[in-house]
Amino acid sequence: MEDPVLTGQTSATLTEVASAAPMASPDQALSSEELLEVILASLTSDKAEDIVAIDLTGRSAFADHMVIASGRSTRQVAAISEKLVERLKERTGQRAKVEGKDAGDWVLIDAGDIIVHVFRPEVREFYQLEKMWMPAEAQAAQ
Repeated sequence: MEDPVLTGQTSATLTEVASAAPMASPDQALSSEELLEVILASLTSDKAEDIVAIDLTGRSAFADHMVIASGRSTRQVAAISEKLVERLKERTGQRAKVEGKDAGDWVLIDAGDIIVHVFRPEVREFYQLEKMWMPAEAQAAQ
């Protein structure tokens, strides 16, 4: 009996598998709000902690939203980030830019209209990005 993998006679080709992934077509790109929902769902699903979404509309030219989250360890920070990048690729068809995944202390993910920071708690406390970017009213409420 021949091995279908070795002979190249598999039931699904690589092209068929790749095209089966749900992606937004270029003319049906996700809005910032839809992208934010995907990101928040992914972070929640992967047990990220202290997730904060900051609206940057009108305050920044580089992004509409910033999301900050924490992982309990360097391994969890890297895993959360890696899974988020995979999910973004599946949904949008575009690869997000990632910095810092190898170190696992602070991973920055540029998803276009949304910037995501995933920190270890100690690093997040040290840099305090929320204080820098949150409106004064929101900081007073915390």
